[in-house]
Amino acid sequence: MTQSQPVFRTLLLIDTERFSERDDVQQGYLRRMLFGIVDRVLLSAGADPILRQRADRGDAVMELIDPSVPLTDLLRALLKDAPAELHAVNRLAASSAQLRLRAVLATGFVHIDEFDGWVGTDLNNACRLLDGEPLRAALRERQDDYALCVSPSVHAGIVAHGHLGIPKDDFHAITVPTKNGPMDAWLHGPLPQAAPESAPASSSASAAESASHGDSAVAPAPPAASGVDFRGTNHGLVAHHVQGDITFGSPGERR
Repeated sequence: MTQSQPVFRTLLLIDTERFSERDDVQQGYLRRMLFGIVDRVLLSAGADPILRQRADRGDAVMELIDPSVPLTDLLRALLKDAPAELHAVNRLAASSAQLRLRAVLATGFVHIDEFDGWVGTDLNNACRLLDGEPLRAALRERQDDYALCVSPSVHAGIVAHGHLGIPKDDFHAITVPTKNGPMDAWLHGPLPQAAPESAPASSSASAAESASHGDSAVAPAPPAASGVDFRGTNHGLVAHHVQGDITFGSPGERR
């Protein structure tokens, strides 16, 4: 059996916010709108259907785009045409059918096997950026309906050089926590307010500064209660040591 060879591609991933909360009719409508927007945006960048491959993920779409399509043209289209197309769709849609999108633009190598499956570390990393909390939080906090981030390779090769129509100062470095460790990326637009806390480092620095100025010592924090009280979506719990029970939801509630 012949092993598939990796091919270099531009990777575009776009996902729909809160898709599973809609009924079947709304989901069907949102899918049609999503695919129409993606097709029009890519055509405006010169990415004809013959130059790309699509994977349908229900509420999301992944595109492998031939590297002959200039990355500058793709990024300009994602910055200008995608928000305009999305606005045109949403202004005519009911409130229950508003389409809000997260997008990731990356580059890398992908294996395409005989089953038309796609595998590769670069593709996995792009998926983690798309599913990461920083991009989700950015979309939640924005009044517009679109949030875009790019991989370090796209930023280093394109964004950082200030090409026409690609304002580099509009991109901000972010760190995306994943189950395989933190990943770097660049978010377009304002950073979300819900940023990971850095309390341990700042607390240590404040305590050291207080001691150096002769201030009273900071009282140690009370010992944590036995167990871990967790609420929300768990994408992996990292700890040096856990004692006691792990509670999901309210104490005493069975799950």
